[in-house]
Amino acid sequence: MQNFININKFIDIVNLGFFTSKGGISKGDFNSLNCSKSNDDKKNNVSKNIKIAINALGIEKKRLKLINQIHSNKIFFVNNNNLNKDIYGDGLITENKNIALGILTADCAPIFIFDKKKSIVCCLHSGWKGALNNIVSKGIKKIKRKKIKSQNIIVIVGPCLGFNNFEVDKKFKLKFIKKNKSYQKFFKSKNRNKDIFDLRNLINFQISKEGINNVFNIRKDTYKNSHIFFSHRRATHQNKIQTGRMINIISLRD
Repeated sequence: MQNFININKFIDIVNLGFFTSKGGISKGDFNSLNCSKSNDDKKNNVSKNIKIAINALGIEKKRLKLINQIHSNKIFFVNNNNLNKDIYGDGLITENKNIALGILTADCAPIFIFDKKKSIVCCLHSGWKGALNNIVSKGIKKIKRKKIKSQNIIVIVGPCLGFNNFEVDKKFKLKFIKKNKSYQKFFKSKNRNKDIFDLRNLINFQISKEGINNVFNIRKDTYKNSHIFFSHRRATHQNKIQTGRMINIISLRD
């Protein structure tokens, strides 16, 4: 059984997979394809899980680069010179066909950006802070600076926390409205004290502002679909101390 979500129409351009929580070897709260080494899962299990994901995509010969995620809008180009260095941020870009890029998620949105000419790939981690600081726009702009036309850019937004389960307080909402009044429409009042927040459609709005029309969404709610996704928010509501992280991988085809 395939343990990742793909969009087959792009199979000739990139290797990509939005992985689920299934198909790994971890136990307990990390059951089963936990790919984060920053929790209490056994490091050996995590290493094996990452290898399972790499093998599932058939990219064993490529070098996988993960970023130390800090809920920012910092994006870095990766090449052979900095491949082995620790990078702190929430986005990676490469033009190297021998390098695969990965990010970890458990409610935040994984975003892949690439071009039809098979010259560049980007992966982004966008939670609410990434969305507030418009990391997706920054990623698209960096790719455009490589003389890539808007009509050749493709963006895919993967599984993330759904609108109905993203409850926030009124102060949270104000942060977004102060940034951009247009963001008001991505909030809906739940009660006197709480709103719900549409992370996915805000990200799509930001993408559209960059003139990108080739946008695809895997509209799956990580909170709701407990049988196939880790969810930090769901774990918190269940009084669990921690949970696993899904891996999301993209690379150029050889």
